[in-house]
Amino acid sequence: MTGPRSSIARALSEQVRIVLVEDNKVFREALDLLLGLRSDVEVVAAVGDGTEAVPACVEYEPDVMLIDYRLPGMDGVQATAAVKAMCPEVAIVCLTATATGAEVEALFAAGAVACLRKDQELEQIVAAIRSAATGRLARAE
Repeated sequence: MTGPRSSIARALSEQVRIVLVEDNKVFREALDLLLGLRSDVEVVAAVGDGTEAVPACVEYEPDVMLIDYRLPGMDGVQATAAVKAMCPEVAIVCLTATATGAEVEALFAAGAVACLRKDQELEQIVAAIRSAATGRLARAE
């Protein structure tokens, strides 16, 4: 991704484009709905399998991908590495309910910039998304 759409100035002044990668349909739809109520972010796609992450990234060119750790097809680490290989400018924020310390380290090694618990407040998740989109988030747990 290149050009004005991927610039920091765009991320600061416009909606941050997000692709959700979450296998739990209820959680995915709820997060999509809650984020859709906001004016500062836009969910451009929501997929339920790790193997769908790269095609969604290529097609929708998001600023940020929210990727669950435990996914069918390929797990969050594999999906993160695959997305970063094809779409290196996309910031990856992982959401997890159960990842261990070693699993979180593997996510960071694969290219994630943040790993958040699914039970965090929506405002904390959005703050991490916006920080990731502007490049201000180097690594956060």
